[in-house]
Amino acid sequence: MPYGLYISAEGAAAQSRRLEVIANNMANTDTVGFKQDVPTFQARFAEAIQLGEASPGDQSINNIGGGVKLYDVTTNFAEGQFAATNRDLDVAINGKGFFHVRGDDGKPYLSRAGNFTTDAKGRLVTSDGQMPVLDQQNSEIVISDETPWYMTPDGFIVQDGNAKALGLSAPKSLDELQKVGNNLFRPNGKVEPVPLEDRSVRQGFLELSGSNPINQMMAMIESTRGFEANSRMIQAQDTAIGNLLGRVLRG
Repeated sequence: MPYGLYISAEGAAAQSRRLEVIANNMANTDTVGFKQDVPTFQARFAEAIQLGEASPGDQSINNIGGGVKLYDVTTNFAEGQFAATNRDLDVAINGKGFFHVRGDDGKPYLSRAGNFTTDAKGRLVTSDGQMPVLDQQNSEIVISDETPWYMTPDGFIVQDGNAKALGLSAPKSLDELQKVGNNLFRPNGKVEPVPLEDRSVRQGFLELSGSNPINQMMAMIESTRGFEANSRMIQAQDTAIGNLLGRVLRG
């Protein structure tokens, strides 16, 4: 492939992948507890260097580089804004930590989405009714309709003289969390309970999505223009090559 076509094709591919990430962020601007993904780019070596057919710094055309590539997609864990709902089963974590929930595979997951509800058995579950919300010992939390209950500011559910702590934990590094859903994370390392003095929740509030629709729209416009620019470069170079071959054949 001619060098210019190669660089333009790599640029178009990188912008296409970025558009996929932005589109997912935009689709989740109303998802409670959603954390937006951030694509990062990196300069590529020329194909010959990546294949081991040339070496960096050999003063050949390969030193120009191979365009850009999508290096990684990371998650921005910045705390989202809170919105008051005045609903007893809506809970927002004020500060660090994640709720414990049990997935369909029986394993515990972490989430910042606190729009809980109860099922027919009185179990505290996620908004879709599929995953039980767990206490600090990863046991299910049951709230009876027959007895009054309340929640303390540090996340303890008190009913009939018994108190259960909402599971609030955090990994040593947020890099150890793998996103497996729009607001669900799988810990790839050990998680530690949030210290009692740092436990803080706000009942009747929800943490909104961390994806800002205006910012995402601006990013989408920017990325779309980048993709279109690379596509036009590919078309221009293809036309130039076609014209050159035509002249050679006519000559």
